[in-house]
Amino acid sequence: MIAEISCKEAFGEVTVIPSKSAAHRLLISAALADAPTEIACDASSKDIAATVRCLNALGAEICERDGVYFVTPIKKKEKAEAFCGESGSTLRFLVPVAAVLGGEVTFDGEGRLPTRPMQVLVECMEENGAEIEYDGILPLTTRGGMKSGIYKIPGNVSSQFISGLIFALPLLSGDSIIEISGKIESLPYIEMTLDSVKKFGIKAEFSENTIKIPGGQKYISPGRLTVEGDWSNAAFWLCLGAFSEKGITCHGIRKSSIQGDREIVDILKRFGAEVSQSDESVTVRKGKLSGISIDAAAIPDLVPIITVIASVSEGETIIYNAERLRIKESDRIESTVAMLKKLGAESFSTEDGIRVIGKEKLSGGEVESFNDHRIAMSAAISAAVCDGVVRITSAEAVSKSYGDFFERYISLGAIVNKREVQ
Repeated sequence: MIAEISCKEAFGEVTVIPSKSAAHRLLISAALADAPTEIACDASSKDIAATVRCLNALGAEICERDGVYFVTPIKKKEKAEAFCGESGSTLRFLVPVAAVLGGEVTFDGEGRLPTRPMQVLVECMEENGAEIEYDGILPLTTRGGMKSGIYKIPGNVSSQFISGLIFALPLLSGDSIIEISGKIESLPYIEMTLDSVKKFGIKAEFSENTIKIPGGQKYISPGRLTVEGDWSNAAFWLCLGAFSEKGITCHGIRKSSIQGDREIVDILKRFGAEVSQSDESVTVRKGKLSGISIDAAAIPDLVPIITVIASVSEGETIIYNAERLRIKESDRIESTVAMLKKLGAESFSTEDGIRVIGKEKLSGGEVESFNDHRIAMSAAISAAVCDGVVRITSAEAVSKSYGDFFERYISLGAIVNKREVQ
């Protein structure tokens, strides 16, 4: 699909969709529980659908009605095939779970997922008895055998590996320890996982770089839960607000959230946007924007949309500690720089990030999404600071995390023309 977008004056209010990251975690916890759980999550995305599909393949029964997921826990199957689509979270969370539940489970995927890194997790699990067939590219097959013990894993590859172990290890009979070496990247995502399993009665002690997990635990259903609003996707509308005289207000995002991407509020303030916040909403208006330096180690998903702000901020913006972006749905450092250059921005890739030199306006133009939802959405928001139309190829990528992104954008003042490619 090709989307042509112009946006001369954006303003208004939008209710933020539920957090994809939280939904993954609550669905998995519910599938491991002792009784059915209802999870209110009024949003659709390909990634959430992938987790539901794979949990059902493992033996759960999950259906969605009127914005609520009804989850009946897993009854183990002796053999299963789990297709993860392009969802790295689904794959990395569920491989350890499958190895603990036992039986033969084959995981596969599409897009860049089959070649995204898994070896670190596989080796860690194999050292503790897991039987895994994997040659560096999907498919990957687990055959059980995982035992309690000490799980040593680096913290700078993917927090999703650690989250997968947190889901699985409480189900083993003995106590386990996750020892994380080096700097922990995306720490808030690990904290989100710990918070999710805690809602189901799971105990884990996280101190410095060690997570101690008692064995023999059971996931206890709390009955009903509601998925909180998504700061990651709210960031697109909040950044749009930084280009708006009248402003954009996002509702349904908690000030007290542990989601790491809530940092977008402070980042926009540092750029110079006018920001006001209450317990459940944030309003952003245009201000005098100036370049800043940003450590992206804990907020990699924000980088593409932050660079759009940087592209029209006076002076230079430097984003660093973002090297893990190279192993996302696209090489997000190179794809972000390519997007900006096509739109007329001055940007450069570095070894671990991006440099952007701001200008008053961008020109617009044709941008490839690289089949990456965050690139597609960032390019769309850039239309608010472009003299010409922004044309996005493979614009359907937005559905990976935000099925009605364009419809919400239209409600805030954008003009969006979509056409299918024959």
